[in-house]
Amino acid sequence: MLIKVKVFSHSKKEGIIKKSEDSFEVRVKVKPLQGQANKAAIKVLAGYFEIPESNIRLIKGFRHTNKVFTISEIK
Repeated sequence: MLIKVKVFSHSKKEGIIKKSEDSFEVRVKVKPLQGQANKAAIKVLAGYFEIPESNIRLIKGFRHTNKVFTISEIK
């Protein structure tokens, strides 16, 4: 399954907001340095979907706020 995610880095609180069936907003506390915000976004998504982080892959938007992730094995 592909989902679109807008990542807001350097936020005061971490969290996720579902905008539509395949669109989310993720807020992470870390700064966007050396992929740290991407890793934090994967961690937040894994907690939301209750799946291991290894089942989530970033496939587009490595250096942008708008990203596309692929997710496998959703319960």
